[in-house]
Amino acid sequence: MGRERVRAPTNGPHTMGTSTLVVSTDDPGQRDGTNRRMDSTVSPVGESFEPITVVIPVYSGVAPDHLRRALGSMQDQSLPADEILIVEDGPLGVGLDAVVAELGASDPRVRRISLAQNRGVAYAMQAGLEAARNRWVARMDADDISLPNRLAAQAQAAAGGRYAAIGAAMLEFEGHEENIVGLRVMPLTEKRIRRYVLTNSPINNPTLFLDRDAALAVGGVRHIPNMEDYDLFARLAAGGYPMLNLAEPLLLFRADPAMFKRRSAQGMFAAEVQMQNNLRSYGLIRTPRMYANILIRSAFRALPQRALRFTYALMFRVRPADSKGLGSKPNGKGAAESDGL
Repeated sequence: MGRERVRAPTNGPHTMGTSTLVVSTDDPGQRDGTNRRMDSTVSPVGESFEPITVVIPVYSGVAPDHLRRALGSMQDQSLPADEILIVEDGPLGVGLDAVVAELGASDPRVRRISLAQNRGVAYAMQAGLEAARNRWVARMDADDISLPNRLAAQAQAAAGGRYAAIGAAMLEFEGHEENIVGLRVMPLTEKRIRRYVLTNSPINNPTLFLDRDAALAVGGVRHIPNMEDYDLFARLAAGGYPMLNLAEPLLLFRADPAMFKRRSAQGMFAAEVQMQNNLRSYGLIRTPRMYANILIRSAFRALPQRALRFTYALMFRVRPADSKGLGSKPNGKGAAESDGL
């Protein structure tokens, strides 16, 4: 893949600063004046959808085998993506670089965006959004696994043009991907999502299928540790953009011990306060709710690691034995609802 140097993205009044990027120059397909694809993608069953960009942020801490599996899951989609953007959040190291180079050499859809230094997932996602050639962007974490029908299901839900963000249920696994330990289903109806965002992130962010134009219109992805997506969803809600969750699990989420360490890490209290202040400034909640949210969510994070894991599983997971017949209940609530903590 050829690559050129450009400047890192900024975020208007919420600029993230500039640093050097390297972007591959491969350009399959015809583009319009906004650098987007002009054609559409035809599914195996004959339906026509707008083309999709997949954005995959990668940093040096990802295991090469995990990245290879994540990338492979996107190559195996029943509805192929038009573009696969790999955003390298700082130098990757020999092993990861080899995986990315291998995919780039075999798949003309791949473009590499190289950030000069590690800045975090918010900066990487924003770089991907700004570089994406298509309106619809699917987020893909570098250590998760998308099920083969993920893009097809979410593209079908997006086809009417109503929703700015579409999530899905996801299966959590530990160690080997066949070791499913639980299921997370989020609120399914627009009404429940609008209520849920007042206290918690309303979408499983690893499953995010996003209207790029809507996201950039509300300011894009901004840096709040471990809450970048929640903040984006809150701004979409405040802007009147509808969101949707699918009850069908479309992704395998790697639930390793590091997940719980991140939830209780030092600095999370400050991020929590910032997020709740943001909800208030967006006009979604008032001061009493803000303080109540801070108290409840911070108490959850303050639990010891073992208690945190137990409480998380008790409150936010459906065990595999209970996962048969997935779908919404009559009240439109999913089989289980994750709080996004």
